[in-house]
Amino acid sequence: MSKKILDIYDEYKIIPALQKHMLRVAAVASLICNNFNEPLPKNDIITACLLHDMANILKFKWDSLLEFLEPKGFHYWQNIQNKYKEKYGDDEHEATMKIIKELRLSNAVISLADQNSFSLICKHRDSRDINIKIVHYADGRVDPYGVVSYEERVDEAKKRYENHKLRIPETERQKLVICGKEIEKQIFAKCKIKPEYITNETVAPIISELRNFMIK
Repeated sequence: MSKKILDIYDEYKIIPALQKHMLRVAAVASLICNNFNEPLPKNDIITACLLHDMANILKFKWDSLLEFLEPKGFHYWQNIQNKYKEKYGDDEHEATMKIIKELRLSNAVISLADQNSFSLICKHRDSRDINIKIVHYADGRVDPYGVVSYEERVDEAKKRYENHKLRIPETERQKLVICGKEIEKQIFAKCKIKPEYITNETVAPIISELRNFMIK
């Protein structure tokens, strides 16, 4: 199987805002890979980032996302959400993994996408697997509007999930945030760039290239 990522997004009816998010995350990861001091399985990392939130429409609360629904509008995307629930169930992570397996991707990509969970971030900090650290960190540098600092991203996520049924207790959240910051240090200790170099401006040309990325 070999398909352009934008064709996959179209096939699975991925809402444009979610497409932008995954492209930005993949661009952040790509920038890190391009400047890393050790060889990395860049294609696996980029592929996992481009697909890591494929079923996130399942958790969308429409009242806070109305600005992202045009031009097709609320009723169109609500219908897509309902179809996702019918086919894949209510859990967005499990649904994403089902989609990635449908695409018949490598076990390495499946594993990277499967482990990209905020609750596992301290486990990743203690792991020797730099690949999952990069995937997780890249996701932790992108909010709904663009590339931000790690600190800005965790603050935004705290506000966004304040009333969510799966909200993590504050003491546990703070521990996870610290682990994420330590992962940042681990990554950039082996990188030619600093975290501050990763901005909307520096990832923009990479996003343009990734629109033609082939998923294999």
